[in-house]
Amino acid sequence: MSTDNKSIKFEDFAHRIDLAVRWGDVDMFGHVNNAKYFTYVESARIEYLESLGAVDGARSNVGGSVILASIGADFIAQVRYPAKLVIGTRITKIGRSSMGLLNGVFLGEQLVLAARGTLVWFDYTSQKAAPVPDHVRAAIIDREVVAPES
Repeated sequence: MSTDNKSIKFEDFAHRIDLAVRWGDVDMFGHVNNAKYFTYVESARIEYLESLGAVDGARSNVGGSVILASIGADFIAQVRYPAKLVIGTRITKIGRSSMGLLNGVFLGEQLVLAARGTLVWFDYTSQKAAPVPDHVRAAIIDREVVAPES
């Protein structure tokens, strides 16, 4: 992924959710299992996208919505049960039909995981990538603390 995790700051995320680590999220080594983090960032990503009205088309398979094209993570620090995490979500780049996604998972304000992915605006009728609608693009730009690259 990236070695630029030092530039990821808690205050750069306008959208955050709180999440309590469950006992079942812990592996035999006593820390949160790495696969669980992808579920955590999925919850944050969906809540972010729902707040923009960007998943409605996915529910009906009509019109457009976003799909996750790729995701990866840098595991920075271990988290043990019990813990309360904060997951920040932001769009870092908006292209014609794709968007760069960043999730920061924080224990307090300490970054414990950075997840980066690519979202694609997808037209379910044509089954192809489509341009990000202007209203979604504007909503993202209005929301973000750090302006997305174009």
